[in-house]
Amino acid sequence: MTQLAYVIAGSEATGGAGIQADLRTYQQLGVYGVGTITCIVSFDPKNDWAHRFVPVDPQVIADQIEAATATHDLDVVKIGMLGTPATIDVVARALRAQPWRHVVLDPVLICKGQEAGAALDTDIALREQVLPLATVVTPNMFETRTLSGMDTIESVEDLAEAARRIHALGPRYVLAKGGVELPGEDAVDVLFDGEEVTVLSEPKIGQERVSGAGCTLAAATAAELAKGADVHEAVRTAKALVTAGIRARVGARTPFDSVWQGAYTA
Repeated sequence: MTQLAYVIAGSEATGGAGIQADLRTYQQLGVYGVGTITCIVSFDPKNDWAHRFVPVDPQVIADQIEAATATHDLDVVKIGMLGTPATIDVVARALRAQPWRHVVLDPVLICKGQEAGAALDTDIALREQVLPLATVVTPNMFETRTLSGMDTIESVEDLAEAARRIHALGPRYVLAKGGVELPGEDAVDVLFDGEEVTVLSEPKIGQERVSGAGCTLAAATAAELAKGADVHEAVRTAKALVTAGIRARVGARTPFDSVWQGAYTA
């Protein structure tokens, strides 16, 4: 039987992140991907590769969700870039309209090209409406600091404390990602399940962030959950896939590289 997984996320025109990376990840892990686009993001090569952000009309998002959920029996979904409170409203309503076995939230708060003040409105809407519905939330360092209310995170212990604080907001599991931003030789993430902290660590591959790593980690977690893995197993597989993808990253004319999901083998 073919396993299905749903993704609600933005489109990123270079293919390095967003729903393009999500669907590649699903395919690599043997899952049939179904997707809804929430916004269109493109880089501006004439403006230092800054983001150009265009939200999709909320009714169009609702129409996509209606079509996807009417066509397939979907019970695992990864939520990526939402971008505006209006988008968060429509997605949250759709999530509450049916039972989900697992919701994996990559809490993308803002991208370059949006007004800085938009981050606060998006943060409030996301934490109030979507975060409590999540099985797993996968914040990066900026998102972890924002959601936890911590000004600085400089150690694994700080990262674990932040995960505990975010867990108090409602998700069942918090996977707080240290990545290359946490000091030390290893890329460390921590998984908090409400009782215990599990540390996942791999040697850093370079010192720069790679586009699509966060999208891929959340999507791989969702794919493995769709296949029946428990959260700890799913996260470990996701970490291995991202590590392989960073090692085999795709270079381009952009000032950053992108994860290559196809490098992973089980």
